[in-house]
Amino acid sequence: MTLYLLLKFLHVLAAMVAVGTNATYGLLLARAHREPAHLAHVRESVRALDRSIANPAYAVVLVTGLLLVWIGPVPLAAPWLLSALLLFLLAAVLGLGVLTPLTRRQSRVLQGQGPQAAEYARLRRRINHISGLAAALVLLILWLMVMKPPLWAR
Repeated sequence: MTLYLLLKFLHVLAAMVAVGTNATYGLLLARAHREPAHLAHVRESVRALDRSIANPAYAVVLVTGLLLVWIGPVPLAAPWLLSALLLFLLAAVLGLGVLTPLTRRQSRVLQGQGPQAAEYARLRRRINHISGLAAALVLLILWLMVMKPPLWAR
């Protein structure tokens, strides 16, 4: 197996792990909101999944992707690839720079006022909207990486 194929395998595997882990959060949190006694535990579990599995997997996606560009046949300037990289960076900024502080604030409100607090509900709506945007960015990245659209393929 060549180094390029090994890196490509690790890149795809890490993307599957990262996206798959993130995909579970909505279901876990929706179920926890129906059983508030478990909400704090589920939120901490989601946070632990994010820190120990999803975010490291996204880092592997970035590193292996850049290594693939460095040793492979596709230049970084390929429009579909450059677009995907810029969207990846935007999704990372949304995740680390916006969602992380919002969820920390939401955790403090949950601990201090409980899940019925108006501020908790407001933060939940905002987090859901931003999470939806981040998920859409990730889906667009996946589409670009798989389809390499002809408009952007030159």
